[in-house]
Amino acid sequence: MIPATTFASLNWSLALPEIFLACAAMVLLVFGVTRKADPQREVSWLSVLVLAITAALVLAQGGDKAQAFAGLFVLDGFARFVKLMVLLAAGLGIVMSISYLEHEKLSRFEYPVLILLATLGMMMMVSANDLMSLYLGLELQSLSLYVIAAFARDSERSTEAGLKYFVLGALASGLLLYGASLVYGFAGTTNFAAIADVLTRADAAKPPLGVVFGLVFVAAGLSFKVSAVPFHMWTPDVYEGSPTPVTAFFSVGPKIAAVGLFLRVMAGPFAPMLGQWQQLMVLISIGSMALGAFAAIGQSNIKRLMAYSSIGHMGYALIGLAAGTAEGVHGVLVYMAIYLVMNVGTFACILCMRREGRMVEGIDDLAGLARTDPLMALALAIFMFSMAGIPPLAGFFGKLYVFLAAVKAGMWALAIIGVLASVVGAFYYLRIIKVMYFDADAGAFEPRPAALSAVIAGTGAVTTLFFVWPAPLVVAAQAAAATLFGG
Repeated sequence: MIPATTFASLNWSLALPEIFLACAAMVLLVFGVTRKADPQREVSWLSVLVLAITAALVLAQGGDKAQAFAGLFVLDGFARFVKLMVLLAAGLGIVMSISYLEHEKLSRFEYPVLILLATLGMMMMVSANDLMSLYLGLELQSLSLYVIAAFARDSERSTEAGLKYFVLGALASGLLLYGASLVYGFAGTTNFAAIADVLTRADAAKPPLGVVFGLVFVAAGLSFKVSAVPFHMWTPDVYEGSPTPVTAFFSVGPKIAAVGLFLRVMAGPFAPMLGQWQQLMVLISIGSMALGAFAAIGQSNIKRLMAYSSIGHMGYALIGLAAGTAEGVHGVLVYMAIYLVMNVGTFACILCMRREGRMVEGIDDLAGLARTDPLMALALAIFMFSMAGIPPLAGFFGKLYVFLAAVKAGMWALAIIGVLASVVGAFYYLRIIKVMYFDADAGAFEPRPAALSAVIAGTGAVTTLFFVWPAPLVVAAQAAAATLFGG
């Protein structure tokens, strides 16, 4: 018989940021419905304010690791760190979308509300401490993302992107759920700590075959969410077909949350099976880095190029997870924070590619940008050099931390493959710089919206000057990793 549980014993205050975000999203939804004219701009800026307040609530939650809702929800330094990155990604994603939605006659208040609901799902994912809460957070995020992928409902490309994402996402969710059922069938529990305890008491050299299969299916479902090889097939088409602000958000927010969930699942319930999932992570990492490096070379559409670039970057991030150490998790967190800044800045530049009243997406459309808009060309060149890992820009330090973690874990081959993939990937980043600075002019773009200029300037400054004062991010990431991996 289940004992009666009082409201206070649920320790609901640990989920105060999520509760506030859910309530605020509902209030904004009602506000938008009751207005005669579509208040997309007002709701967007109010949504940014809501995200800022949510971030303040997350920062105010200090203290040690604690659980709520009978162990379904966990709050620790790792969760706080990843949640702040997700909230920053969502806020920047909304800011970058405002002028685009107005220009493309897609100005509907539902867009920022859907971003808020997706962000709520991501925050729940990061704090999941049970296979059930993991799945609920994942699906809340996914259902919102399916809708915004097809937000330009009169566009055939956007509708196709949303349909592909929905079908393949449902398949990945099914794989993950099936894997979770296999794990539950062996362990008799869905709680992370209880699963880890059962696996610890089992023979580490010969873990039960059922739970190994469950682990593989769970890893497959999570690999889809981070668009890692071989579950990457949706990424180029969805990136190209979705409205550009949606692509910008897809490339950072959901990726950061999914990587955070990946880290928590592998370093938590499946930590006793390090020898099994480590091999899997190595293969996924190598495949993602190789595909991202070579498949992007022949791309002419910059959004498709960024899709393959993101696949490659996920491969680099998973090097830290493959290392299986607290230092590896530290490297992943630093990498994802830097990736957030670089990617947002790059997509802010792509959103400025408007000529004669319409968006252009070809790499050749950047020709001569250094002469028509030298500041934007400089910013985009900084982002490209950083993504290629050229020192002393921020991207170099992101790769440095994950490569060092692999080397210290004795995984020299993986680190060397990562370096070689970076060299190959540098080709298509440098090609964009060559087009901007050395090709004949393709014509000037329309004046940049002030919000996009501010995002480009801010992210460009962080990317360039990160080496001057890296301590705040590095120390915070180290503390977050220690709470997860017991470093």
